Amino acid sequence: MRNVNKGRHSCYSMHLHIVFITKYRRKVFGELHLQSLEATFKELCLAFDAELKEFNGESDHVHLLISTSPKTPSVAKLVNSLKATSSRRIRREFNDVAGAFSKNVLWSRSYFAGTCGGAPLTVIKQYIEQQDRPY
Repeated sequence: MRNVNKGRHSCYSMHLHIVFITKYRRKVFGELHLQSLEATFKELCLAFDAELKEFNGESDHVHLLISTSPKTPSVAKLVNSLKATSSRRIRREFNDVAGAFSKNVLWSRSYFAGTCGGAPLTVIKQYIEQQDRPY
């Protein structure tokens, strides 16, 4: 059986794949930027009762794999905190990033967030359809 976390009254395995892109897809990240972002995201995830399982990125976007729990606030609140704090810190730490944008904005307003792990939806749907429903 795969890793299942246990709470006081629940068992869960919840993962999010999140992608942030830079404003105007500007290519501003190098290795040091990505290392700093990873450290920031790890710290912020802990504050949300979540864990950054995997992180990587390219010059204009980053991917995060986050393990969450039922106690984690909404995806929107998590994303808002990750984007706002990382933007502020990376612009403060690196002058080259701060100077790449006319406004104090690092990330595009949009983002991707998807759940991942477990069985494909078709398998889960089939399993639910085959339950012995009383008539």
